[in-house]
Amino acid sequence: MHPKRLRRVVLFLLVSGLAGQATTAPAVLLKTRLERMAADFRGEVGIYVHHPARGLTLSIHGDDLFPTASMVKIPIMIGIYDRIEKGELSLDSTLIFHRDSIHYPWKGGDAVARFAEGEDITLGKLLAHSITFSDNYASIWLQQLAGTGTAINAWLADHGWEQTRVNSRTPGRQSNWEEYGWGQSTPEEMARFLLALRRGNVVSPRASEDMYRYLCRSYWDGEALSQIPPWVQAASKQGAVDEARSEVVLVNAPHGDYVFCVMTNHQTDQSWGIDNEGFVLIRRVSRLLWQTFEPESDWRPAPGMEAFWK
Repeated sequence: MHPKRLRRVVLFLLVSGLAGQATTAPAVLLKTRLERMAADFRGEVGIYVHHPARGLTLSIHGDDLFPTASMVKIPIMIGIYDRIEKGELSLDSTLIFHRDSIHYPWKGGDAVARFAEGEDITLGKLLAHSITFSDNYASIWLQQLAGTGTAINAWLADHGWEQTRVNSRTPGRQSNWEEYGWGQSTPEEMARFLLALRRGNVVSPRASEDMYRYLCRSYWDGEALSQIPPWVQAASKQGAVDEARSEVVLVNAPHGDYVFCVMTNHQTDQSWGIDNEGFVLIRRVSRLLWQTFEPESDWRPAPGMEAFWK
């Protein structure tokens, strides 16, 4: 069989369910547009898209490793809920802040970094700081409470996440930390976290539901979420360091859930404005997917909305 014909057959088997049509045209067009976005990007890009009800899966370097940046806070949260379900922690547990136990010198915009010595907070609220605001102090604290990166990585390995790992403050992960930073994963595995949570398959059904609720309350709505109507629920987690920008989102769309993840690395553009190439790419992918999966929607962000993007 001619290689081009074989490729078309493979694509047909993969995505023929798109929009209920027995044709590859919409899926091929979507893949082509995503590939063009990736090709034009000055840096490395991984994109993974899955629409379960339509049988669509698209992957562009979706199995390649990338830095997670703050998306690593999802497996950290899972580690906390694993301990909760074992009876070792409770969302009502009161925690006492001791700065010298965290050893993190950069305050940034983190609220927990401004706690007074001996300040107390419940575990549930600490999780809110970690997931909603992406507070690094809160997340480092939670990583310790989850049993350190070693325990989190053991859970990941035992439950089928072969590539996702916590590197920071984790024995034996120094070389990985030097290459990827706090955590590493693939676009496919990050998307799979949200799918598994949506289906109630992480730790326990009730734990999955509660974690999913946390992920639906992100403060950082200036990238992927900015291209989805605000009245449509979406679970998400964002990540950003100088050379890498990323976001994973599961959209509870009117015509069926869809999940996607965009991850970058070695970006030429390391700026921090809203027009950073990584941020722009994430918005473009999110917008394209919403238009593809909800073609009857005429929603657009309100003029000047970028002034409120966070």
